[in-house]
Amino acid sequence: MSSSLEQLKATGTVVVCDSGDFATIGKYKPQDATTNPSLILAASKKPEYASLIDAAVAKGKAEGKTLDEQVDATLDRLLVEFGKKILEIIPGKVSTEVDARFSFDTQASIDKALHIIKLYEENGISRDRILIKIASTWEGIKAAQVLQSQHGINCNLTLMFSTVQAIAAAEAGAYLISPFVGRILDWYKAAHKRDYTAEEDPGVKSVQNIFNYYKKHGYKTIVMGASFRNTGEITELAGCDYLTISPNLLEDLFNSTAAVPKKLDAANAAGLDIPKKTYINDEALFRFDFNEEAMAVEKLREGISKFAADAVTLKDILKQKIQA
Repeated sequence: MSSSLEQLKATGTVVVCDSGDFATIGKYKPQDATTNPSLILAASKKPEYASLIDAAVAKGKAEGKTLDEQVDATLDRLLVEFGKKILEIIPGKVSTEVDARFSFDTQASIDKALHIIKLYEENGISRDRILIKIASTWEGIKAAQVLQSQHGINCNLTLMFSTVQAIAAAEAGAYLISPFVGRILDWYKAAHKRDYTAEEDPGVKSVQNIFNYYKKHGYKTIVMGASFRNTGEITELAGCDYLTISPNLLEDLFNSTAAVPKKLDAANAAGLDIPKKTYINDEALFRFDFNEEAMAVEKLREGISKFAADAVTLKDILKQKIQA
């Protein structure tokens, strides 16, 4: 019998590798790959990536006048260096993240996204192979709307924890969304002091609800479940458009032959009674409805802070190398 990983792919789910490690990406043969500051930080500490950092530092030092400008330029270059190498391994797209500090600044997010795309294009990589990752704040969603409609830049709206965010993202024309399954589960386990089976997992249910909403109302935005804690969460979402999976869980699926039946089907969503809502032109309603979901508010804040903190740590490492 084929591996659980191959069975998952056979349900129509596109498997994406959630890693900045090239060897891992090559082993599991995903279609796409996603990165974030935390993953790049982890990879940057490994000696085999020293040459990428050195190349980014050399270019960053030449571009910036002040030390802070050199650090910012080096970080942008490093993200692109990693993305470029990943694209040599995979056939599809790589996600590169906008600095989380810009999560509440639409124009800054747009400007940074345009700069990242410019750097990729200078390296001979077309924008159709890049997804710009932006946090699913109101400002981030509006930035994605501009990037998609005015610049033809595909966006991955990340740190998504609610249907409110998902609806606004689809209305904005986002190419892809990343609802975070495991972090939702973390919150519910801490809040209710109990464990959940894969079938009742609140993170799984969140993605199921978003998937069915999109398919019911004909949205083309890709649903990519992310941030998994166990393989049960993954197999319960078999049939989802995309799933981005960490190396340890890819390994578990790779080594398993347990059956992975299809659980999500766009055809089944057509008959569901799911009222349509709209947020994209009503910031007040978006903020109110999102504010009513304590889990989503807390996890979005926490996620932005964590990504921003890891970016600062990475910048400190690069600053030391620039000054060396």
